[in-house]
Amino acid sequence: MCLNVWEYVLGRAFIKAEEHSRKRTEKYRDRWTLADLLSSVKAVGQSDDDDDDDSSDKYKGTADALDWRLKSVVKTGEGHVFDDQIQTRLTDILQPGLCTVMQLNQIEPREQQVIVASLLRRIYQARLKTTRDEVDSDDDYYLPYPVFVLIEEAHNFAPEGANIVSTGILKQILAEGRKFGIGVGLISQRPGKLDADVLSQCNTQFLLRIVNPVDQARVAQSVESVGRELLAELPALNKGQAIISGVAVNTPMICQIRPRYTPHGGESAKASDEWVSYSQQGVKSVQRNQALPTSRKTSGDLLKK
Repeated sequence: MCLNVWEYVLGRAFIKAEEHSRKRTEKYRDRWTLADLLSSVKAVGQSDDDDDDDSSDKYKGTADALDWRLKSVVKTGEGHVFDDQIQTRLTDILQPGLCTVMQLNQIEPREQQVIVASLLRRIYQARLKTTRDEVDSDDDYYLPYPVFVLIEEAHNFAPEGANIVSTGILKQILAEGRKFGIGVGLISQRPGKLDADVLSQCNTQFLLRIVNPVDQARVAQSVESVGRELLAELPALNKGQAIISGVAVNTPMICQIRPRYTPHGGESAKASDEWVSYSQQGVKSVQRNQALPTSRKTSGDLLKK
């Protein structure tokens, strides 16, 4: 019930923000700022939609809590990832023949989830409106070509047993996005932590070495086209070997992935080399501190000679 009240207040505030934006300009009715949304949330908390004088403040507590939540989650201004005045067009990020990499590991997990959810929602709306000829080339939602999105550490954006902001839109795109030209690839070393519905929507699977029994069981439940005998080989796969199954191949097979041509930026640090380097620096520092000063002859010694 509490969640329904939150959704009602936020929905009413969203409509009010759009109405105020539409009064300013009909073309960009969805251009409103965080301040506009917060003002609309406050207005919903002070209004009475049921025309009951005794319940005029029944949404005030929810509106105040929602105001605090929005301010804590969606932060704008210098030093934050969101901006009220600047918006990057999708055609600047997504172009034919271009691979755009968004590095999100330097920001908080909650902001990562909000960014992924926002970007996926914009892509879905853009492809939907473009294929239906609802927008022209000057619109921010104009995206005239299909796109493919790869999500690394996918279990952080669609975790099992948790309802986060990016799970819903990810499920929607996996279920409906293909007919609008949106492809999604999920990469995860822990498929056991990935939402079962999301995992089951993947039509083609590339399964590399998996040792954890929980991850093996989740893969066995979600990948119906792979036989038990082939899944039993997962713990024994060598580096670079993968089991490929799904609509991309006629029959499941074991494949050897060729070595990459580009430098790998995700190599784990070698602890032994780090310790040797640190120890050598420590030895040099000790030797430098214990070194005796260079003996010099004084002017008195020169006079005696």
